[in-house]
Amino acid sequence: MPDLQLLIFLVILLALIFDFINGFHDTANAIATSVSTRAIHPQHAIIMAAVLNFFGAMYSTGVAKTIGSDIVKSASHVDEHVLIAALFGAIVWNIITWKFAMPSSSSHALIGGVIGAVIMSSSGVDGLNFEGIGKIILSLILSPVVGMVSGCIIMLFLFRFFGHFRPTSINGKFKKMQILSAATMAFSHGSNDAQKSMGIITLALLSGGYIDVFEVPTYVKVLAATAMACGTAVGGWRIIKTIGGKIFKLQPISGFSADLNSSIIIFGATLLHLPVSTTHVVSGSIMGVGAAKRINAVRWGVAQQMVAAWILTIPCTAIMGALTYKFIILFV
Repeated sequence: MPDLQLLIFLVILLALIFDFINGFHDTANAIATSVSTRAIHPQHAIIMAAVLNFFGAMYSTGVAKTIGSDIVKSASHVDEHVLIAALFGAIVWNIITWKFAMPSSSSHALIGGVIGAVIMSSSGVDGLNFEGIGKIILSLILSPVVGMVSGCIIMLFLFRFFGHFRPTSINGKFKKMQILSAATMAFSHGSNDAQKSMGIITLALLSGGYIDVFEVPTYVKVLAATAMACGTAVGGWRIIKTIGGKIFKLQPISGFSADLNSSIIIFGATLLHLPVSTTHVVSGSIMGVGAAKRINAVRWGVAQQMVAAWILTIPCTAIMGALTYKFIILFV
């Protein structure tokens, strides 16, 4: 069996790979609307998103503490094998969904992987903190619904105030404003998503005895923020195409509304220390913005595929995490 130091290093490496993949998988969240409306050049959008993802990731550690302490009852219920299995399951799922251009949730994937690996370990079901898991899952479920409703409200509000202007005039002004809304979206994305791998790395350090209390070390924050920024710089063009054009044909005013709404919800969740799926919040916002124009403007078939991925992610990654843990114990 590999020694503890090697296993800790492997957990950190896999967490950073997960963060990198999360970055390019979720790049669409921050820039798809502004790229699809041609408010900003794609390369400039990616650079902006990468930089602001980094600074967003350095903002706080509240979500990291939720991930690290609310899924399992204590650090004693997990070891490096559990975390390796959980991360591996989440990474594989993210790659599969990216391959099929399916906007799925990295948050769901990671949580499902941890749940499956813990259940398969010696801790079993008793190692899970069901109250904490319930809170996390509730935030993951409610956030896209809130995004859809509030996105519709914001869009209706803008229609009321700007509906009498010529479309070309309004869209020209909102193209410039989209750059600002995309920037806030990128920062909020980093503030929530990068903390998930921070939480896993810190949990591994705590369970291995390298730290005494659950406090995210500065070097862990820098590593996770850098990995996400690098992943964002690579870009996830497959998912950008789905988010930016297949759900609803965006105009600058609707793209601005979707980004503004999403960034408020995601950053609000960060302040409440709640992990949310940025992919699903953005998708919900776009659906709400489209429905404000007219219900049949939204391509609900694409929405159904996304809901299917939303439902399947946690059970699928739980199975992957459980099988990976079993393989590690039997053969490694």
